[in-house]
Amino acid sequence: MRMFSAFSFQQMFSAFIVLFAVIDIIGAIPIIISLKEKGKEVNALKATLISFGLLLGFFYVGDMMLRLFHVDIESFAVAGAVVIFLMSLEMILDIEIFKNQGPIKEATLVPLVFPLLAGAGAFTTLLSLKAEYADVNIIIALILNMVWVYIVVSMTGRIERFLGKGGIYIIRKFFGIILLAISVKLFMANISMLMKHLG
Repeated sequence: MRMFSAFSFQQMFSAFIVLFAVIDIIGAIPIIISLKEKGKEVNALKATLISFGLLLGFFYVGDMMLRLFHVDIESFAVAGAVVIFLMSLEMILDIEIFKNQGPIKEATLVPLVFPLLAGAGAFTTLLSLKAEYADVNIIIALILNMVWVYIVVSMTGRIERFLGKGGIYIIRKFFGIILLAISVKLFMANISMLMKHLG
């Protein structure tokens, strides 16, 4: 009950929007369709559950990992803000900064779960949000995003037909700008806290 006393709709909604923009499942629709066209099976439920497990696990163990490397949450949040900033530039400018050159080539796990759903950007964002918001608000936002991910992956064909290529393009640009603004806010909030610690 103490955990839910920290619930804030404003924080939950902000965290939801940040994760929505970072995970960018709408922008991933063409990739999912391409995988299906190549005859590769994409299991929506499996992809969603594995992604949720990985992200939730990192949310709780990430702090411990940071302490192991003597890195404070504010420093990680500043680094995360830079990663989110670069991701927003990818979305706005249609450029590729993060290249997927890993050795694993399976479809449901790679590239759908990693790096599209539970990638470095999502991991970094979760810990960056942890420096700003209460845990309960981030977890609810993550659960809502995973429900949305499941719906989109299950209905990729219909969503693409409904939105059209132009609709997906516009949504991607809009959330790129939102993500850019959020990265600046995260950076400014945490860099000032870092300066206070140093001072």
